[in-house]
Amino acid sequence: MSLFSQWKELGQAERSEKEYKQFWDGYFDIEKEAYIKILVRKEDFYEGTLSELAAGFDMECVVFAGFMDGINDSLKSGYDVDKLKEGTKVKLEVDFEKLYYNMLEAKAKWLYTLPEWDGIYSEEKRREIRERWRLDKQAVSHKIGRNDPCPCGSGKKYKKCCGQDA
Repeated sequence: MSLFSQWKELGQAERSEKEYKQFWDGYFDIEKEAYIKILVRKEDFYEGTLSELAAGFDMECVVFAGFMDGINDSLKSGYDVDKLKEGTKVKLEVDFEKLYYNMLEAKAKWLYTLPEWDGIYSEEKRREIRERWRLDKQAVSHKIGRNDPCPCGSGKKYKKCCGQDA
């Protein structure tokens, strides 16, 4: 069984509500510390085997596989997390703009509000990313008016063409 499959099993294991909360709160604390380390190092990325990096971040390999799933979309070169093994060479070269955006997407306020972001992006740049994220989430509806040209390309008004039966 792959490390990531083990992580999913661990995350989905039956627990009481209290144990469930303790498990995820514990993971989120570990995750937060890992992101702080990454943000402090900035462009100086982490590289090594999965087991070496897991040890460097004070995580078990299975937990690090779960962490890799979370950060994978924010890496300049992602990985197939299902194929990760302890000896897999891993390079955590982060695209920080994607990382910030993905933290917003995950609604991970405990991560996108870390003070270490000050060393990566100005407040203005982070505001721009937040605004782009908000705009990406807005539903846009394009209503065709009766007197607008028909979108079918006939050249007729919508009310005299496809909108006739509407």
